Parts: sequence; C-alpha cells; structure tokens
Amino acid sequence: MKLKSNARRSFLKTSGKACLGTAALLGTTQLGAMASLGASNNNDYKALVCILLAGGADSFNMLVPSDSTYYDQYRATRTDLALSQTSLLPLNNGTNNGRTLGLHPQLTGLQSLFNAGNLAFLSNVGPLVEPTSTQALANGSAKLPLGLYSHSDQISQWQTAVPDARSNTGWGGRMADILASQNMNQRISMSISASGSNEFQAGRTTDSYTIMPGDSPTPTLYARQEYGDNISNAIDRIYANTGYNNLLRRSFAKLFNVSISANQEFSAALANVQTLSTQFSADPFSQQLQVVAKTIAANQALGMRRQTFFVTYGGWDHHDEVINAMNTMLKPLNDGLVAFQGAMTELGMQDNVTTFTTSDFARTLSSNGRGSDHGWGGNAIVMGGSVNGGSVFGTYPSLALDNPLDTGRGVLMPTKSLDEYFTELALWFGVLPSQMSDILPNVNRFINVSSGEKPIGFMR
Repeated sequence: MKLKSNARRSFLKTSGKACLGTAALLGTTQLGAMASLGASNNNDYKALVCILLAGGADSFNMLVPSDSTYYDQYRATRTDLALSQTSLLPLNNGTNNGRTLGLHPQLTGLQSLFNAGNLAFLSNVGPLVEPTSTQALANGSAKLPLGLYSHSDQISQWQTAVPDARSNTGWGGRMADILASQNMNQRISMSISASGSNEFQAGRTTDSYTIMPGDSPTPTLYARQEYGDNISNAIDRIYANTGYNNLLRRSFAKLFNVSISANQEFSAALANVQTLSTQFSADPFSQQLQVVAKTIAANQALGMRRQTFFVTYGGWDHHDEVINAMNTMLKPLNDGLVAFQGAMTELGMQDNVTTFTTSDFARTLSSNGRGSDHGWGGNAIVMGGSVNGGSVFGTYPSLALDNPLDTGRGVLMPTKSLDEYFTELALWFGVLPSQMSDILPNVNRFINVSSGEKPIGFMR
C-alpha cells in the first residue's frame, strides 16, 4: 500500500490538506460524544464509493433497448453509433417503460451482477434546478443548470449537488462535516480519494485524504539519504520548532507534523491488512479500486464507521470513434467493478459498501458523423449488497429524435434529479432526513424528505 507523495511539497498538497481538514474537525466536533460510541459500534460500518466517468460517458450505448420495436428506434436515431442488436447482453427483468433493455457486449460482468441482484441502473438522471416540465422546456420558462453542457460545470454540479450556483463544498464533504464524529479516529479523514483532490469530498471543516497506488509509503524526498544525512532529519529540525513567532510558520509546522503522523498511522494500519485473493487488473482504474478495497479492509484498524471514497476513470469525451473507444474503455470498467465487488464479498463487506457512478453528462443521441457530443441526462450504475439489484429505476426515455424530452440532437432532459439520486444514497449512509437539506440544498424542491419514503427505491 503506497501513499501519494514524492516530495514534501506534493505530500502537503495531498495528505497535508486532509489533515488540515481533520485538524479543523477536531476543534468543531463533539469528541466526547464520539468517544462514547464504543468499540462495539465499529461493526456498523458503511462506505460510499463514488466513481466519476470523466468526460461524459455515452451511457445510452451502455444500456440499450433490445426489443425489436425500440431497438429499431434506437438504431434510426444513432445511425453509425448504434450497436448491433444481436450483440446486446440480455438482462433478467431488464424492462422499463415498456422497453426490454440489454447491455453493451463488453459488460458481461455487470450483466452477471445485475442478474444476481447486486447491481441496478438508474435511467435518465442528471442535474435539475427544479422539477421541469417538457412544456416549460419548450416555452423557455424552465430554469436550467449553470453552464449546461460544459464539462467543468457539469462535473462540479454532480459533485456539489448545487446546479444553480457556484459552491466550494461537495455533498460528500458536507456529509463528512456531519457524520465524521461517528468515527473513533479523528486523525484520519473519513473522505479518502484515490484520484487526488476533488469537489465531491470538500467540506466546510473536512477534506479528503489522498491515497494513490504506486507511490512510496513515506515521501521520497523525506526518506532520501544525501551526504551521509537523512534529509528527514533536516526537515524535522526545521518543523520540530512549533514556537515560531510568525503565525503562518507556526501553523505550517504544526500541519506538517500532523501530516507525517497521519501518513505513518495510515500506512501501519494498511500494512496489517489481509492479502486479498481477489485479483485486480493492472489498469489504472482497477488499481485505484484495489487500493480502496485495502483501505476498507483496514476500517477497524483505522477506527472508521463511515467512509467515502472517490475514484476517477477519465477519457469518455468521445467526439469521434465512439464504437471503438467504448469497446476499449468498457472492459476495464467492467473488470474493475466486478473485482471490487468480489473483494467486498471476500471481506464480508458486500452489504456495507455501495458503489455508484457519476459522469459529466451523457452524449447526444445523434451522430456528428464521427462520434457524439455533449448531452445532459444519462444512465448511472449502483452496485452493492444493499442495492435493490436486478432492476432499472427511473424512466428509460424515448430515444426518438424530437421526442418531448429532446432539447435538440437527442440531448435528453433528465427525468430524475441528482437530489433524488443522492438522497437515497445519503439516507442509506446514515444522514437523517432533518439533515438532508444541509447536504443537498435543493432537495426540498423535489421530494418531501420527512415523509420517510425512499425517493427512487434502488436501495434496500
């Protein structure tokens, strides 16, 4: 297990930033109440694993109508982007809105997980400012998300759940602000990223702790030997002095020491983790999921009852070569998710961990002659033992051009909001209905959280 940092500067950008959030948390949360939880409650562990398919995945070529009537509609719209009907993988109970649905031929493992009840799809979900009718969309009165169709804006909205304003915190970070006190160890952030800093895990008082496969447990510069002296000795002499008159120097020295201590504690906990027999592929996506699996395996050693994880799998901006590019990219996605779920089963944690996908947007249903362009609503994957698997939730839309949800070129307006999607995940994670508006500021525009009803139903 290796932690990110090849030099003191990069180390402070990653784990140091996380420790700063944790240090702030120490001053604002009820540590006495946290300590009273007791070790017996440590078995009440839950983790959310957020996977960002960065670039805008063409998810209507992942989940595709397979019955003749609606497949013909799909093929007429997608033209050169359409998969062959005979290549689609059948799904048990894979029906929605009168359509029989199948999967891209590279998703054989997801087909098995779906048919076994451990994976579900949520169809036509995306950022919405408020419930929006097709009539309002047609007459121009609909309130639309900021920067619609923009990569940076849409990724931000999936991570912050604030589509109508700029936000410097994410909904995962806001959950950590509320729930991190449940963890018995306050020295390590409950927000762990395998892909560097991100908006999803940025809280008001908490931040993420970055881990990366392939790096050394101790910062390289910090461990180097030169001229017979360990550079760490020189650094320690500088930062051991926390009595600087300058407040910035004093704070930085304290932060550095906390960062090094947290790094050592994290490394020690993971060094004692059992070796997983589940095999992960060598590709970067699978390696990120493997490091997440090892961290989950160390949850008790780290004193964690709640954790979020963030993983990025980029490269989905297919303005050309959609068919070939997706054939190449969907196999690592499939294999990584299958291996990760297998590792959770091996650890006996399959019911404790829920994995879900996000993406900037789906793509245009129509072809640009080479590929597909930026869209809006798309399909998401939710995986885990606590998922009501084997079903497609939401409403799979018409894929005919100029249908009521088509804003142009087959860019579909979502029929499920991010607020509904994330509320269900947050409720499972342990957020109380009374806390939900702090996590998702616009949630009351879409659902009555206090009703106690699940907004979609994909979680058990």
